[in-house]
Amino acid sequence: MRRLLLAILCWLSSFPLFAVEFDAAKLGKIRERMQGFVDQKLIAGAVTCVGSKDGVAHLEAVGLQKIETKQPMPKDALFRIASMTKPITAIGIMIQQEDGKLSVDDPVEKHLPEFRGQRVVASREGDSVTLKKPSRLITIRDLLTHTSGLPGGFPPGLADLYATRQRTLAEAVLVSSQQPLDFEPGSKWAYCNAGIDTLGRIIEVTSGQSFEEFLSVRVFRPLGMNDTACFPTEQQTPRIAGLYDSKNGELFAANRPIVGPATGAKHPIPAGGLYSTAADLAKLYQAMLNAGHLGSTKIISPENMLTMTKVQTGDLQCGFVPGMGFGFGWAVVKEPQGVTAMLSPGTFGHGGAFGTQAWIDPKQDLFVILLIQRVGLQNADGSDLRRELQQLAVEAIKRSL
Repeated sequence: MRRLLLAILCWLSSFPLFAVEFDAAKLGKIRERMQGFVDQKLIAGAVTCVGSKDGVAHLEAVGLQKIETKQPMPKDALFRIASMTKPITAIGIMIQQEDGKLSVDDPVEKHLPEFRGQRVVASREGDSVTLKKPSRLITIRDLLTHTSGLPGGFPPGLADLYATRQRTLAEAVLVSSQQPLDFEPGSKWAYCNAGIDTLGRIIEVTSGQSFEEFLSVRVFRPLGMNDTACFPTEQQTPRIAGLYDSKNGELFAANRPIVGPATGAKHPIPAGGLYSTAADLAKLYQAMLNAGHLGSTKIISPENMLTMTKVQTGDLQCGFVPGMGFGFGWAVVKEPQGVTAMLSPGTFGHGGAFGTQAWIDPKQDLFVILLIQRVGLQNADGSDLRRELQQLAVEAIKRSL
């Protein structure tokens, strides 16, 4: 406990002593640069947001929400934030740990008996697979850090799930539990949607609530995130930004069902199902910069805030750009370089499959949000859009002499 307290004090001491101020003229360059990406037909439109622990300094929209109808992009447009859902699912797990409902070091089978008797692949030869008993059971910690060994792709029968969402979370996780592990738990890092969905199911079992209701009650409503949900309402659906791909320098509507879940959808997809707005996400990231609090509202404790946003993967190679590690649900910058060069070590965040990005830099008291809906980018985590937004945001911070 004493060592943890010292670590927390050390972490807090890395924050700026005074409120960060931004140069409005330099922040204004963000709109100009994002409009440039629209003019290049790289994206249809975007919403960007920059702020600090004290609030939002920049919130702008450019381009079109839907090319087909030429609707301008509103600042309150909803975006499918896809894998940016993962850190929020991890926050739910940390809340349950604070409530005494679980420990991150619990074996998964303690809460989900369907994981008992799991096996790991010992060898593959042609169509033959040899299985063996793993050296240890997978834990919640393994799921949080993408080191469980659960297959990262879609298990048989689950490919349709992410399109139609017709199976329940319990049914989907049951299928995943019957797949052999690809590697020994904790031995390597491999991005794993099934593992994060399993965390969502653990939240359901330990809380007695559906995944989406738990997040609503414990995170979204307390923070006033009224536009964040797994299943947007009929009133919210018209504000969902269209999803686009590119061919021969022209954008076209991508054939992906993200504009509102399909009728009768059941699966909340803890690994990537949330819709949100820039203003809503800003409240969450502001709370993360305030050690888990927003005003008098506490989401998680400073201790758990520190634990989940520090590197938990040691020297394992992680992430989609160089110099990264992983905490619990969050990607963490270990060695700034390339697209992260302007950020501080310890910056944490996550991207999404449709090009969205959000990163929180405690040392510079900064959060940056990029919301777009685009498939076909070579690597959204390393995109020019992300790089230039971050660079302009950092340049806009007023530095003391």
